[in-house]
Amino acid sequence: MIEVKSLSKKYGSYLAVDDVSFSIEKGEVVGFLGPNGAGKSTIMNIITGYLSFTKGNVSVDGIDVIDNPEAAKKRIGYLPEIPPLYTDMKVKEYLYFIYDLKKVKFPKAPHINEIMRLVKIDNVSNRLIKNLSKGYRQRVGFAGALVGNPDVLILDEPTVGLDPKQIIEIRNLISRLGKNHTIILSSHILSEIQAVCERVIIINKGQIIADDTPDNLARKLSYDTSLVARIVCDEKDMISTLSGIDGVSSVTSLGKKENGAYDFNIVPEGDKDVRAAVFNKVKESGKTMLSFSSDAVSLEQIFLRLTEAGDNEAARKILGISKDDNNSADTAAQTQIEESEGENSDSDIQA
Repeated sequence: MIEVKSLSKKYGSYLAVDDVSFSIEKGEVVGFLGPNGAGKSTIMNIITGYLSFTKGNVSVDGIDVIDNPEAAKKRIGYLPEIPPLYTDMKVKEYLYFIYDLKKVKFPKAPHINEIMRLVKIDNVSNRLIKNLSKGYRQRVGFAGALVGNPDVLILDEPTVGLDPKQIIEIRNLISRLGKNHTIILSSHILSEIQAVCERVIIINKGQIIADDTPDNLARKLSYDTSLVARIVCDEKDMISTLSGIDGVSSVTSLGKKENGAYDFNIVPEGDKDVRAAVFNKVKESGKTMLSFSSDAVSLEQIFLRLTEAGDNEAARKILGISKDDNNSADTAAQTQIEESEGENSDSDIQA
């Protein structure tokens, strides 16, 4: 759906984007991460056609954004960090204006009403935008991006200004739309990216330093695959019990933590998954397991470790990859999207 090849962008002598390549398939929800000034907004603006580029190729649904910009833009809905709203317009009036601007062919009133219902602004449809809260303005901007039912959605900080309940609603909406749309989501709220995106692209100093699923990145950055279990038991007996499990390399007590319970660090052999075996063994012993967790690295830890590595080549070495690996379509993470049962339309947005 989106193909970016050898993309570079210069502002004078400053190289903002340096030889970036990636592809995103239909139905993928991809998180775009990077420090301020890394180049991610520049790349998103190039894909939408708002910015030119110095060299490379960008296509949307097989349409080159330079050779046929109007056709490419029709397939894209863009929500910038600060939506360009006409605040003296009423909400519905503004969306009708966007509808006309995009030359949409769907029946106007049903289409706009469905979008307002999806982003939950139908209750303020006749209010002036300037009288709305920041959160509602953000949702009006989101609604504008959905007008015309575009195949691609590019969302830059879509939940800025929303309260926790609204964030969850927008997050759920993005997940729904991701079943039939290609979505690029940029956010500084890394927990949000981890909750919504099956794949993340991390950009630093104009280059891609990581392109994979959050789980794969966590495995590459984990020092080990140890587990921590909190069990109500006799400390020495449990060490002996857990050490006898096939596939367990070592067991270490982390001490007493609460009434009669001890924490144990369990290290498996190689990359063996011993979670089920440990759980069953504790159950067979008649003891109570209060908690069980892995040392999985969070997306925030991944982001900080890679962007603070010193330079991009050092970050790639941490992951055991080269720049060529990142720019190869063969190594790009592919996400399988489960299709909804009985789905006959291409979107939640009805024409």
